[in-house]
Amino acid sequence: MKIHFTLFVMLMSFATFNTFASSCKDAVVLVHGNTASPDSWDNTYELLLDAGYSSSEIFRPDWGSKSCAVCNNHSGSEETPVNQAITNAIASSCTGKIDVIGHSMGVTLAAQQISKLAVSSSVDTFVGIAGAVRGLWSCGVYPFNVWNSTCGYYGLSVQSPFLDSLYGTPLGAKVYSIKSNIDQIVCSTGVCSVGGVHSSSIWNEDASYTYVLGHFGLQTDTANQQVNLIQ
Repeated sequence: MKIHFTLFVMLMSFATFNTFASSCKDAVVLVHGNTASPDSWDNTYELLLDAGYSSSEIFRPDWGSKSCAVCNNHSGSEETPVNQAITNAIASSCTGKIDVIGHSMGVTLAAQQISKLAVSSSVDTFVGIAGAVRGLWSCGVYPFNVWNSTCGYYGLSVQSPFLDSLYGTPLGAKVYSIKSNIDQIVCSTGVCSVGGVHSSSIWNEDASYTYVLGHFGLQTDTANQQVNLIQ
């Protein structure tokens, strides 16, 4: 009887562990773009819930001015909500790991905070959607033709000190980009590439996916792909 009971306990423990392991997921941080809001992630958020994530495992920091796009950059108050979301996500994640998905300026802002916090080892997957990690030609080439904060020293002008310092930074165990050649923001001048590489392509990425979608459709209409990439 003792042997049978012991075997029963072991089997139940194994089943409980497997159930926990299968339900335990990386916390997810979704970082919106310039002047956008957390609800711009609604398609992704709903799919994550359908995939078994709880709302407490999904972090959607709200950063930046909503009325002045040219006022936002990567220095100061814009940083704080993203920094806190990444910190809190890591602290609460049952796996000890997180997945980070950014859109537009949220890509570079999320990458900056991962670098500043030195937490790339805690990031399982980083997905950058329609980011300008190599700069925007519409912002000029630093320091020439830089006409606002978004394009300035801490902004997205090509070869800005901010982007130059960010380039090559480790972002996670797996890195993906989602991009388009008809992106109204990244390709607004008719040229999507910087130095022969699409500006939304991330250094040392594992794969890049190109869609025939505009800047905002890349966020809302690739939700399935986003969720698949972090599984």
